[in-house]
Amino acid sequence: MSTFLRAVRRVVRAIPRGTTLSYGEVALRAGKPGGARAVVAALHRLDDIPWWRVARHDGTLAPQVARQQAALLRQEGWKPRRRAAKRG
Repeated sequence: MSTFLRAVRRVVRAIPRGTTLSYGEVALRAGKPGGARAVVAALHRLDDIPWWRVARHDGTLAPQVARQQAALLRQEGWKPRRRAAKRG
């Protein structure tokens, strides 16, 4: 396992229950600023971490797994962020 994968595992395991970090925040804490896409790839390779605690930078969930992710987060007491209304 690469150093980056180990770092992502450590960071994601440390995210408190019912909260999320963005892919970019995980990358930064794992020592790879700007590596959000690398975090996505890492989450697909790591099967022993709470992947559902990682969301998009605006707090929204990935459409492909949003229902499952939201259900797992709600079990932990998560409250979704409300999006700001678009103005214009």
